[in-house]
Amino acid sequence: MREAIDLPHPQPVIAASAPVVSVVIPVYNEEAGLPALYARLYPALDALKLAYEVVFINDGSYDRSAALLAEQFERRPDVTRVILFDGNFGQHRAILAGFEHCRGERIVTLDADLQNPPEDIRLLLDAMDQGHDCVGSIRRDRQDSIWRRWASRAMNRLRRRLTGIVMTDQGCMLRAYSRGVVQLINQCNEMNTFIPALAYQFAKHPTEVMVGHEERYAGESKYSLYSLIRLNFDLVTGFSVVPLQAFSMLGIVVSLLSGLLFLVLAGRRIVLGPEEGGLFTLFALLFLMVGLALFGIGLLGEYVGRIYQEVRARPRYVINAILERKP
Repeated sequence: MREAIDLPHPQPVIAASAPVVSVVIPVYNEEAGLPALYARLYPALDALKLAYEVVFINDGSYDRSAALLAEQFERRPDVTRVILFDGNFGQHRAILAGFEHCRGERIVTLDADLQNPPEDIRLLLDAMDQGHDCVGSIRRDRQDSIWRRWASRAMNRLRRRLTGIVMTDQGCMLRAYSRGVVQLINQCNEMNTFIPALAYQFAKHPTEVMVGHEERYAGESKYSLYSLIRLNFDLVTGFSVVPLQAFSMLGIVVSLLSGLLFLVLAGRRIVLGPEEGGLFTLFALLFLMVGLALFGIGLLGEYVGRIYQEVRARPRYVINAILERKP
């Protein structure tokens, strides 16, 4: 059920039925950092001198995030909209909900944790003024832990080789898209996808800009090691069948080598007679092939799992309410 709350219009900033810029921000348990986000985000957007809107998506927060978002809507209903999910559906599905409900010609995604400065939104819009329809970002002086930086670089290289998608910093949320790219993304009905990679495939003139990076203002990252691994599995299996093709080739090579080994062992048995010393070598080879087979089954399961999720055709998210000012 969707609800629309009509409140008085205090402090009109820029009145426009169709904003030029929409800023989409997923929120999940960010109670401690939301006031600081408001204090920096709105002045940065006001300074652009453009009609804008901020679309917050509360992704099932169990702290006071929803209440703080409602309060901010009451303070700035002219430029603020709040989508309240009926549960936790994940960051990317929250962004997809923002894409489907935003109204701007240029759409900017931003995290609520203030690791990416809101003041750098201007840099992305300047790049779009030069004709780019998809603007990624590269974090300058990244403040994450060493293992996260190393893992990010490793996955960037692997993704580039498997999918051909070139993104220097895939983990940075501060990105800008044209309305055309967002409309194409909205036409996709995938349950699990990676929005920056999807946008890269649809964009005609993508680019990247350097942006700042700061420590989280409050709280901790919502992505565990398992979540990061799952995200990269979704990225690889959602945009390429190269892993399946590579494993098929590996299976052919292993089969040929196994057949050759059988011929060699059979020849040795005929010429030299039975041997006991090679028993453990055979066990090692057996364990190797069993391990490869299990890996292949798991890889195949990833693709089958994606098919299973798609054919069920369940909704990607459920909206409980939308706080917005009626036109």
